[in-house]
Amino acid sequence: MKTKLDYYRVFYETARFHSFSTAAQHLYISQSAISQCIQQLEKDLGVQLFVRTRKGISLTSEGKFLYLKVESAINSIEQGESQLEKLRHLESGELKIAAGDTITTHFLLQYFEQFHTSYPDIKIEMANSYSAGTLSLVKEGKADLAFVNMPLEDDELIIKPCLEINDVFVCGPDYDIKSSYSWEEVAKLPLILLEKNSSSRRFVDDRFSEKDVSLSPQIEVAVHDLLIRFASIHLGVSCVVEQFSTEELKSGTIRKIPLDPPLPGRNIGCAYLKNAPLSYAAKAFMELILRSR
Repeated sequence: MKTKLDYYRVFYETARFHSFSTAAQHLYISQSAISQCIQQLEKDLGVQLFVRTRKGISLTSEGKFLYLKVESAINSIEQGESQLEKLRHLESGELKIAAGDTITTHFLLQYFEQFHTSYPDIKIEMANSYSAGTLSLVKEGKADLAFVNMPLEDDELIIKPCLEINDVFVCGPDYDIKSSYSWEEVAKLPLILLEKNSSSRRFVDDRFSEKDVSLSPQIEVAVHDLLIRFASIHLGVSCVVEQFSTEELKSGTIRKIPLDPPLPGRNIGCAYLKNAPLSYAAKAFMELILRSR
């Protein structure tokens, strides 16, 4: 580029008002500064842009050509600034979230409702995957935030805990429950667990493995809600997230099996890129969740 962008703004305002003095007032600079900018622009471009007469100034044919281009560019910049202002005030934009079905249904849904009520012009996009898959979506730029089962680590991401959860074993309402069960005793029950590729299943397997106890489920499912359903009809004993099963536990559809000692707690985490700024919408959504902790 041969000249400074500021000179084009001076040229645009001068041409728009057909006056050096009016352009100077509009730009809050002196009339002599306007004149010097126009002279320098004409020198840089090697053309005369204005014809000066006793009645004022008017554009040359070259000036008219340049004005159309500069007008279009300045309008685009102003539209961009206006759109950025809308993004900053959450009056426009999109929120891209990646999460599994269980986390979406039992945790995020309430926040989507609150967020949409507060910011109805923000478009919400959802991508569903296992925890490891959702992290990949964030790293590929296809999601702003991923909500995952912790513990998980990734050098490219920040993962903040946002909900503490507990894994518990449950059975149907007519199951004959003892006062307490050791980990070895639970391992011998007819277990219904999530598939091995899920982070929740790996967490439970790892905790039992630390006690030299292995789990061999009779049934494996891909969906958390099926764990509840299968236990409720006495197909076996399921391992579920207590916080995602509160209604069924309260109504007696399923009953908790007292494991002694209980499984340690873990967290649902919110993951985002370590070295990239969050969008205004993503930042507002994460703050909404963290405020509710």
